[in-house]
Amino acid sequence: MWWIYALLSALFAALTAIFAKIGIKGVDTDLATAIRTVVILILAWAIVLFKGSNQGISGLTKMNWTFLLLSGCATGLSWICYFRALQLGEVSQVAPVDKLSVAIAIALSVVFLGEPLTLKTASGALLIIAGTLVLIF
Repeated sequence: MWWIYALLSALFAALTAIFAKIGIKGVDTDLATAIRTVVILILAWAIVLFKGSNQGISGLTKMNWTFLLLSGCATGLSWICYFRALQLGEVSQVAPVDKLSVAIAIALSVVFLGEPLTLKTASGALLIIAGTLVLIF
C-alpha cells in the first residue's frame, strides 16, 4: 500500500512544480512560498480535524516536537529554495535536480538511522546522482 501513496506523492509533486512555475511569474518567491504554506496549513489541519487525529497531540514527546519542528524548518527552507530555482530555471531541469534529495536521504538514512545500504538501493542512488549531473551540466 505504501507505494500507492508514494506514486500519488510523486504525481502531486509534479503538479506542484507545474502550478508553481505558472503561479510565480512576476511574484516574489518568498511571498509565493508563504501563500502556499498557508494553503497547506489549512488543508493539513482540516484533514487532522476531520479524522479526529488532533486527539494525539497531547501524546507527543519532547523528541517528537523537536524533530517535527526541525523537519518543518527543513521543509520551509527547501520550499524557499525550490521556488527560487523554479523562477530562475526550467521545470524540466529544476524538478529532477530537486529529486537528488532521494539519494541524499538514502545516504543520511544509512548514517543516522542505521538503515542497510543494499546493492539495489546504492545503485538507484548512484543513478539518481548521475541523472542529476547530466541535467546540471
